[in-house]
Amino acid sequence: MDPRTVTVTGITPGLQISCEGIAVADWLCACGQHERARGRAAVIRLTARVRAGDCPHTTTAEGRAAS
Repeated sequence: MDPRTVTVTGITPGLQISCEGIAVADWLCACGQHERARGRAAVIRLTARVRAGDCPHTTTAEGRAAS
C-alpha cells in the first residue's frame, strides 16, 4: 500500500459547502488531495482558488516531463 494514499470517506470528488452554523467547505481533488476550510473567509478563499476538473497539485513542468 502506498503510504501517500489518502482515503476520504463520505466526500465525493468536487467542492461541497455547508453554510449552516459555521461555514465549512470540503474539496476533494480528482487526484485524491483533500482540503477543508472552516469559517466564512476561509471558505470564500477556497472557493476562489479551486476549479472543477483542474488539479493544482501537478505543475505544467511535471506534465511536460511525463509526456
